Parts: sequence; C-alpha cells; structure tokens
Amino acid sequence: MPTLNDLARRAQIAAADLDWLHALVSDWEILADLSFADLTLWAPLPGDHSWIALAQVRPTTGPTAYPEDMVGSVRSARGKPLLVEARRECRICREGDPEWRRGLPVRHETIPVSRDGRVIAVIERSTSLEPARTPSRMDLAYLRAADALAQMIAAGLFPCPASSPARVQSPRVVDGMLRLSRAGKVSYASPNALSAYRRLGLTADLTGRELGPLTARLCASTRPRDDSLVLAASGRAHLEVEMEANGSVVQMRTIPLVVDGASAGALILVRDVTELRHRERELVTKDATIREIHHRVKNNLQTVAALLRLQARRTRAPEAAAALAEAVRRVGSIALVHETLSHASGEEVGFDDVARRIAMMAGELSAPEARITPVLNGRFGQLPASVATPLALVLTELLHNAVQHGLSRPGAPATGTLELAASRRDGRLTVTVADNGGGFPEGFDLDSAGNLGLQIVRTLVVGELGGTLAIAAARGGGAQVRIDLPLPAAGQAA
Repeated sequence: MPTLNDLARRAQIAAADLDWLHALVSDWEILADLSFADLTLWAPLPGDHSWIALAQVRPTTGPTAYPEDMVGSVRSARGKPLLVEARRECRICREGDPEWRRGLPVRHETIPVSRDGRVIAVIERSTSLEPARTPSRMDLAYLRAADALAQMIAAGLFPCPASSPARVQSPRVVDGMLRLSRAGKVSYASPNALSAYRRLGLTADLTGRELGPLTARLCASTRPRDDSLVLAASGRAHLEVEMEANGSVVQMRTIPLVVDGASAGALILVRDVTELRHRERELVTKDATIREIHHRVKNNLQTVAALLRLQARRTRAPEAAAALAEAVRRVGSIALVHETLSHASGEEVGFDDVARRIAMMAGELSAPEARITPVLNGRFGQLPASVATPLALVLTELLHNAVQHGLSRPGAPATGTLELAASRRDGRLTVTVADNGGGFPEGFDLDSAGNLGLQIVRTLVVGELGGTLAIAAARGGGAQVRIDLPLPAAGQAA
C-alpha cells in the first residue's frame, strides 16, 4: 500500500505542508469518532482535473460508510464537486441530498485543511445515515465538538502548531470525553469519563463543576501542586498529563476549541491507565531484579575463579596448575557476559565489548616483550544471553588456543598476528578466528584426548547453538576456525 509520503509526491505537496498533514493524520481519529463518520484526505493532482486520496480513517463510534480502501484512488474533479468548492471557498461545504451506497444513505461534507492561509488538502467527511435513530445527549455533544474541531481545521488551528506530538497511546473519544464551556465548567461528561473521575475519588456529578480546581483537589493528596495539571484540566492549553489519586492513574489530553476567533471551551479526552501503569511498574521492578541477579551471578563466578586461581598457585603439578588456569579463564569469560547483562536493560548483550575484553585476556597470555594484541574486525551487535554466554566461552577457547599453540614455539615467546572477525547477514552470525602461526599439525584429530578446548567449542557451537564449525589452514600459513550460527528471531530468545 502506498504511504502518505508516496502519494504526496504525486500531488507535489511541499515538505512543510506534508509535515502538517502528517500531524493531522496522526490525530484525526478524534474527528472521525466525534463525527461518527469516515474521513478521507484528498489532494488535487497537478492540473486540478483530478484528486487523489492520501489517507483514510474509519470511526470506532459508528458504522463505516466506506468498507473498501480508498487510499491511492483517483477521482475526477467533476465527480467530486464538494472538494473543489471547499478548496476554492475555504469553507466547510455540505451536500444537499445524501448519496446512496449499497442501498444505504451516506451524507458527505468537505472540510478544507488550511495552513498559513492556504488550503493544502480537503477532508471528505462521510456519514452513514443507517440505522436511523433519535440522537442521544452523548451523540449531540459529540457532534457539537466535531463541528468545532472541523472549523478549527478549516481555520488552520488544528493540529495545534505549538503542541508536541500526541503520545502513541493518547486517549481516544471512546475512552472518555468531557466538554468544557468558556468558563472551564463541564457541560458534558461521557459515562466513561465520569467513571475515570470516580476512580480518582469523585463522589458527585461532573456536570456544572469547574474541572481545574476539582481535579487539583482530587490529586492534592498524592503529589505537589502541578500547574500543568490545573492548566490542562481548565482547558486553557494543548497539554497531555496524567492524574494520580486514590490508587488510580488517569491520562488526560486537552484540546482548546476556537471558533470564529473566539474561545469555544475545550475538548478533554480521558483514559483510565491504572492497569497499564501498574504493569509498567512491574516490568521495571522485574528488570531491576534480573539485573541484580546477573550482578550476583557475576560476583559468584568471580569468587569461583579466585578460588581456582588460589588453588592453582598452591598446586605443584604443572598439568594440574594448567588445567586450573584454563578453568579460571572459562569461568571468567562467562562472568563477563553476566557483568554486561547486569548493566543492560533487557536480556540482550552488546557483544562487541565482551569480545574485546576476551581478546585482551587472550593477549595477556603472550610474553610482555612480544605482546600479541588480537585485531577485531566487523561487529557482533546485540546478542541474546542464550547465545552470548556459550559464544563467550567459544571465543575464549579459540583465542587462547591460537596464542598458546598456534603462535607459540617451544622455548620462545608467542609472536605473530591474531584476527577475530564477525559479520551478520540474513539472521546468521559468522565468526572467524585466524592466526599466521604454525597451523594444525599433520594428522590433526579433533577428537583426540589432547584437544579438550576444541571439543568444548564443537559441543557448544553444534550442540547448543545449532551452528556449524569449520577448521582449515589459513592462507599464507596458520590456522583458521570459522563458525556460522543462526540467530534467534526477536522475541524468541530463550
């Protein structure tokens, strides 16, 4: 489906005007719900002989007049005379007789979208007149608010240029609607709006009350006086705030209404977000708890490593001391992952820092006079903990094997180059560890008893991570180990 940007290019709409239309379309469901009508945004194509539908929204408060998708469709100017009239005269135009669509009457109106005194597009408001019924008090309140909002669009006052973009989960009309008079008193409150205020502790009716002082009294016991809250509840500014009282949280959005250059009160939308905020706080607490667990696991692993290191120093048998030293390195690489997770906001690790620190640990094995600093190329990016922990152990084994066996010669310090490269593509991670040392000996057998480190690598890569492991001689001498791993899709990491 073409986007608003795509269609605007066909209509040759200027960038500043397009930004205005984006702001309008992000907010116009309010007008659709208040009008009980479908809205279609039309713009003239070059030449003024036809119009193109840029966007469409259907009401949640009533039946739709257009079940089919209108976006991208083109209509001749002759077939849409109301669009031409609204654009030419810069006023709201109403159709005399309804149009019959699929046996149902549909009334059309057109609202010019003005910016800086120019009409940049036209909204077609289409209302299905079936089923016919006597409008309720709520219906009339909605329609009066819709008319005021439509006049503001025609005058270039909505969306408000000075207001910040609405939140993604801003209140909608069906969540709760209040209409304020010029004096800031409630002239109408929908049942959902009244229920929201009841949860804040209101015991009386809302109609006829000054909403600003009333809201301030309800929220006075839970927080210091908030001027923005009183300003929003009084209907004097475009604001979006949250009210908290009586154990409940209510989101409020205020739209001051201006008709014919004079204040016409305000439209206030409210939504009870108590359960939503409660779940958000639970998630924050859960994240903090998980980070604390990772921190404690890291501390415990470092304690284990320290005990193993102490035992290695007391051991006189060289083979036992070497085995304990390898265990220290393996535990330390796992502790690195948990240390990173203890600072992360989720269960994903920025693995580039982990790889860098593992490479530094490997370089420390070489003699000071010929210190090997592994070169890192490419990026690992963010990895889930289920991949990061075994991969950290794999890199520890490969890098240490390269330094100790590939780049070291009996009686001489380790010399040469060591490269660690990573790349991501099509949901897979490829890691290569290469050196220019002596390479693998003739008749090398991965399953021999002396290759415990590489056996651990194969078990982790193939068995746990579901990847592949390839060992080969590197160009120009040395050894190369290539690992290819599938990465879990977002939300599937265990």
